[in-house]
Amino acid sequence: MSSPNRETPVLITSAAPSYQDQLAARRRRYAIMMSLRIPCIVLAVLFAKIWWLALALILLSVPLPWMAVLIANDRPPRKAETPQRMQRQALTSEGPDTKTRTSRNPR
Repeated sequence: MSSPNRETPVLITSAAPSYQDQLAARRRRYAIMMSLRIPCIVLAVLFAKIWWLALALILLSVPLPWMAVLIANDRPPRKAETPQRMQRQALTSEGPDTKTRTSRNPR
């Protein structure tokens, strides 16, 4: 005998993104963060005469690979909740046009 929960369909509107979608988003974030490192180094070379700005750009570019790896490997936590189930409603013969009907005047 099956339980009533197995018969009701599971709502998937609040489902988490698929693994492939999560991986693609993490790869995109990694590529963006790593692509920011090259302009920082190039700008540091261009602003070599302004030593404090060049140093700031170099110091900014040093932790970028480490941060990019940490952010790219960070997956969202799994939800430990029960799935939402669709509530079934009983079908009745009453519709929008039955409100005008009366028991004395059937069609």
